[in-house]
Amino acid sequence: MLRLFDTATGTVTPLEPRTPGQVSMYVCGPTVYGPPHLGHGRFSLVFDVLRRYLEWTGLEVTYVSNITDIDDKIIALAAEQGTTEQDVAVAWEAVWWEAMDAIGVRRPDRDPHATAYVEDMVALIGDLVARDVAYETDDGVYFSAASVDDYGLLARQSLDSLRAGARVDVDDDKRSPVDFALWKKAKPGEPSWPSPWGPGRPGWHTECVVMSLDLLGDGFDIHGGGQDLAFPHHENERAQAVAAGRTFATHWVHNGFVEVGGEKMSKSLGNFTDLLDLVAETDPRAYRLLVLRSHYRSPVEVTRSTTADAAKALEGLDAFARRVAPLLDGATADAEVLDAFRAAMDDDLDTPAASATRPGRPRTGPGPTGCATSWWPPGSWSRTPPPAPSSARPEGDGVRSAPTVRARPRPVALGVGAPGYHRSTPGAPGGSGASLPSGGPPSEGTDDHHRAVTSRHAPAPRGGAGV
Repeated sequence: MLRLFDTATGTVTPLEPRTPGQVSMYVCGPTVYGPPHLGHGRFSLVFDVLRRYLEWTGLEVTYVSNITDIDDKIIALAAEQGTTEQDVAVAWEAVWWEAMDAIGVRRPDRDPHATAYVEDMVALIGDLVARDVAYETDDGVYFSAASVDDYGLLARQSLDSLRAGARVDVDDDKRSPVDFALWKKAKPGEPSWPSPWGPGRPGWHTECVVMSLDLLGDGFDIHGGGQDLAFPHHENERAQAVAAGRTFATHWVHNGFVEVGGEKMSKSLGNFTDLLDLVAETDPRAYRLLVLRSHYRSPVEVTRSTTADAAKALEGLDAFARRVAPLLDGATADAEVLDAFRAAMDDDLDTPAASATRPGRPRTGPGPTGCATSWWPPGSWSRTPPPAPSSARPEGDGVRSAPTVRARPRPVALGVGAPGYHRSTPGAPGGSGASLPSGGPPSEGTDDHHRAVTSRHAPAPRGGAGV
């Protein structure tokens, strides 16, 4: 049985699905206002690996990951570029999916958009106000953190400790510095939706509560994301669900940071590397292998040196796959290797140890902070492989070649309602001035993909069956 570290308990515990044979996963997705960086790539790969492993073991997985398509940064970028928030979100969402496709991350089963759930968020906020756990101020509606007895669970801190460490807030209407916004009353020129508290828009912490419970139901199995989301974002989601009398996620899984010089990589710190820039320079599978070499809860340093080392190891994997290709017909898997692989993966998704399993070698791979130097995939064979063929890769050898990565489109304003692309846009987020295509964004990938916001002053209609 798979055992995963649960942030809520601080221990590695068995994953016990709500429904036998099925696993429900909700992973917080991107806020689409700029290019994805390597940190985004890491969390996407970590949960892609978890999803694929669960399916490999025979479980049916429902994987949901949201798109935040309305946010302060999206509003600011739209104003800067003289376009609409919808244009910004749609264009940068296209870049997000391009990057995910490039690194081999499977699309989610559902990708709900925040703007399609505003009406549901208003209903949840109204319920919380009616329960006297939320209150209205001059600038919006706030949640009272003190109304939840165990607030701070995912931070592993008490409410008093969090209060002491909170920054001084200039809003005199807030009852506590740890209270958080559920509804933001509209400022002039901002997009807004109607509500009992006046026109405005939801706070960030509310969208995933309504989307996860709507699509996965109470008590869904896994809520995941990067380590930086555990507090306050996921804690604030959990608090709302608890206060509303709902059963939220039963297992909280968070991955470690990508670091640059020992410091967390993030857009806000300005030290991020564009994910598509990386995959344009090297085989995207090398980044996936680099992620697999570190335990998902440990930090990983991504440099030219570590990426080059992973690329070299990948060459060895490709050579191995070519050697065994002629032996596949009628071969049987090595049971010892499969058992070792499963044991490693079931032990808190220990991908470094799983990657180090090989025939005739007991599982003694590195632990959570280790780094495997080789990889022998499950299903390998004990028979001696034939001599390596010529350097030319044979046709039909079953090895997936690296995908072709198109130059990244840079969203700029080309008029209301029409996201466009510029061939050289130094002012765009992450702009490099490179020669870029002038075509539109890629076509949608799932039934929720690229849902349009039909009005800036009314809830967006839901699209896709069953949403």
